[in-house]
Amino acid sequence: MNDTMKHHLNDDAVAALSSPIDAEKLTMLHRRLEAAAQAEGLIDVAYTTVSSPVGKLLLAATPKGLVRVAYANEDHDRVLENLAVKLSPRILRAPKRLDTAARELDEYFGHRRQRFDLDLDLSLSHGFRRLVQQHLPEIGYGQTRSYKEMAEMVGNPKAVRAVGTACATNPLPVVVPCHRVLRTDGTLGGYIGGLEAKTTLLELEAAA
Repeated sequence: MNDTMKHHLNDDAVAALSSPIDAEKLTMLHRRLEAAAQAEGLIDVAYTTVSSPVGKLLLAATPKGLVRVAYANEDHDRVLENLAVKLSPRILRAPKRLDTAARELDEYFGHRRQRFDLDLDLSLSHGFRRLVQQHLPEIGYGQTRSYKEMAEMVGNPKAVRAVGTACATNPLPVVVPCHRVLRTDGTLGGYIGGLEAKTTLLELEAAA
């Protein structure tokens, strides 16, 4: 960021802090900061939050693509702290960077989309977990598979428990549909967003 840009941003910050808090001014200041940081390539992780039928979701993306979708029960502040450690401390709320993801999620929850067309950054997962998560989108909208069937799908029939762990640690729930994986007896099994959220997603897809 050049000296002139820093000077203007600092002046704006001082003005905002020395006057009564005005939400509109703070929003404008943040937008200018976001635009300046993006222009200078200073954002490694952009994030925003969106409302949904399964509660407020945190969306985060790197230049490679969407890297994290987090439920409120995961504690969004803690998720951001974890992203700062694992990916980069250069994190900024930048909703425009997540516009496409937010729009596709809105279409999904509104029964207008059955498959996501987003670039994904799977760098938070490794090894077998990442392999399983890469195969989850192969389960079609409105369909389900058992943990055992998923283990067979990825070529390791005995790794049923490991498949369960991969689903439980999926960093991109909803978009990468781990909610479509059930126990062999048809019961829900665990879910990162809670069983109520899993039920909501399955019922939403069944109603389409």
